[in-house]
Amino acid sequence: MNTNEIARIASLVGEPARTAMLLTLMDGRALTANELSVAAGILPQTASRHLSQLVEAGLLQVTQSGRHRYHRLASAEVAKMLEGLMHLATATRMQNVRSIVVGPRDADMRRARTCYDHIAGRLGVAIAESLIAQGAIIFERDSGVVTDQAHNVLDKIGIKLTASNLADKPISCRPCLDWSERKHHLAGLLGTLICNYCLSSGWLQQQRGTRALQITDKGETHLTNWLGAARWHQVAE
Repeated sequence: MNTNEIARIASLVGEPARTAMLLTLMDGRALTANELSVAAGILPQTASRHLSQLVEAGLLQVTQSGRHRYHRLASAEVAKMLEGLMHLATATRMQNVRSIVVGPRDADMRRARTCYDHIAGRLGVAIAESLIAQGAIIFERDSGVVTDQAHNVLDKIGIKLTASNLADKPISCRPCLDWSERKHHLAGLLGTLICNYCLSSGWLQQQRGTRALQITDKGETHLTNWLGAARWHQVAE
C-alpha cells in the first residue's frame, strides 16, 4: 500500500472545484471541460488543469469526439468512493443535530436518482430489499451474489438474464450504501441492467441537469406490481 498515493488521491478529490466536477459526473454522463467549469463555478482554463490531474490519477476517463473532449468517471469504484464520502460528510455534519435529515433535501432526489449507473434513493433501496426477500440476490458485507432464483424473479418483469449480459463478469451485484437512506441499494452489473431496463421501458425518465429520476405513471403501475403495495408506499411517501 502506497500511502503517498492514497494521500495524493485524497487531496485531488478534496479540492472543492474538483469535488464539484466529480459529483456532477455521478449520474454517469460524459461532459466537456466547459460544462464542468460551469458546475464548479470556475474558468474553463482552470477546469482543464483540474481535469488533467483527475485523468492522470485514474479518477476520470477522457474521450475525443470531433473537436470535443468528454470526461466521465473512470469506473464504478470511483463512484462508490464518492458516494461513501457523501455519506460520511453528511453524517459528520449532522451528528450534533437533534432532528437529522440525511442526504439531499430535494424530494425527487430522495425518491429516486442515479448513482453512477444504477438506481439509488428510496426506489433503489426498495428494489434491493424486494430482490433479497424473493431470494434473487444475497448481500454479504461488501459483496453480493446473484442466485439461480434471480432468473425467474426478473423474468416476471421482462428482464432476461442471459449469457450475453452476465457471462464472465467478475462482479454480478454488490451492495452500495445509499447516501440518503442509510441502507443498501443494488450496484454492480445487475444494478446497471435493472436501471437501463427501467429507463428503456419508460418506467423512469432522466431529468435534465440533475441525477433525480422521474417515476412515470407507467412506471408507478409496473413498480407497484413488482415491489408490492406496502414497499411502493415507502417509495412514494
